Amino acid sequence: MIPIGDKVFLLTNKKPLIIWFLIGINIVLFLWEIKLEISGELTNFINTWGLIPEEFTRAFSSAIAGNLAAWLIVCWRSLSIFSAMFLHSSYSQIIGNVIFLWVFGNTLSKILGSGRFLLFYLFCGFLAGIAQIWAEPNLTVPLIGANGAIASILGAYIYKFPKVKIDTILPLVILYIPIELPAFFYLFWWFVQQLFYGIGSLNVPGGVNQIGTGYLAHGAGLFFGLAWMALKEFRI
Repeated sequence: MIPIGDKVFLLTNKKPLIIWFLIGINIVLFLWEIKLEISGELTNFINTWGLIPEEFTRAFSSAIAGNLAAWLIVCWRSLSIFSAMFLHSSYSQIIGNVIFLWVFGNTLSKILGSGRFLLFYLFCGFLAGIAQIWAEPNLTVPLIGANGAIASILGAYIYKFPKVKIDTILPLVILYIPIELPAFFYLFWWFVQQLFYGIGSLNVPGGVNQIGTGYLAHGAGLFFGLAWMALKEFRI
């Protein structure tokens, strides 16, 4: 199932500049990853900028124990939660995330405005990263991808537009059948997609995005996005 648009009609001519910006960054960095893969430098790059829960846990434990210098490492590893959001491990992962960002993020960015949408995207993506660390604190395999932030967008979208129909293409070998599906369907489909994001993987010796509790914990982003939108409307 490939979502291509929605049935939400807003009385605004705002361009989704922040969506174009985020999509552009993700694509440019993925092209850079391909270049690094060819030159044999990708593994070091992913290990430096990807989220490695065990390194964060070890540094945080040391800092809590009284090692003041360890707080610097905690800050550095916290930054890796943000950097990991803009890296991807496979062609299928970046294509899936970019499509969801365009279809569901487009409408949300017009409602929230570019600045607030960017804050929402980064904050909820960061919380999803913390959830991954909490779920599997001793994981030594890097976790990368915008999955958590995209899940937050989906959660917020479905809270705001639970009955909206999503224009979807159903690919059947060489045929593409246009259909409409309720937004709620994509709660299920998002989780299904995670299992196929290994297709077209880049070559990272030692592994990346190992399917397990830590990797799938980015699904917590659904609840963070829903909570953000619920609190926003409550304030209004």
